Amino acid sequence: MKPEALARITEAQRQRRALVLVTRLNDGAQCLVDADKSDGELFLSSTQVTEARSLLSSGRSASLSDADGLFARAYVPSPRLLIVGAVHIAQALAPMAAAAGFEVVVIDPRGAFASAERFPGIELSTEWPDEALARLGLDAATALVALSHDPKLDDPALELALPSAVFYIGALGSRRTHQKRLERLRAAGLDSLVGRIHSPIGLDLGGRSPAEIAVSILAEIIQVRYRGERA
Repeated sequence: MKPEALARITEAQRQRRALVLVTRLNDGAQCLVDADKSDGELFLSSTQVTEARSLLSSGRSASLSDADGLFARAYVPSPRLLIVGAVHIAQALAPMAAAAGFEVVVIDPRGAFASAERFPGIELSTEWPDEALARLGLDAATALVALSHDPKLDDPALELALPSAVFYIGALGSRRTHQKRLERLRAAGLDSLVGRIHSPIGLDLGGRSPAEIAVSILAEIIQVRYRGERA
């Protein structure tokens, strides 16, 4: 890899932006493709750029069709899980998600809940959710779950997540609680987006304990990540 390409990929990873590096194997000529542009010493046709961009969300690498020796390698952000509400389910979910390869951040302004004793080894934020999400950013490699069961915490997070690129949004609560949540979000002008919320959250595995519910949430997140919303 050429130094200029490595520098741009490193910076993109720091900013959680996806890039595709396309290399012509017979002479090493390269270009970088992102969601907005394609630049470098290697010229790609519009079809090849489109094909390279199709790898931005999947993170796959592939040879480009209709081309001799063009190989595209995707560099995408690590999957990330943002958990709003440092509750019992979050205590089980956070280490499970970390073990599955997710970068995990637990967000809760209540310091007695979001403590290192309750979440050893997990990144914590005691900011209000809207402040934390504005700082962390919401990208296509991120999943967000609202578990606090407190509208003062969950609603601001959902209001930011719904119009964003995050690949999964889930919210804890009964059907009645969720209906009231939907009414508030529709009043906030998000009527066309509320269908993105997974609630009841998680796959229907029949579990009841916090750890069992956490398993079902993580399973649904993984399913959506690899198979999409229509899985």
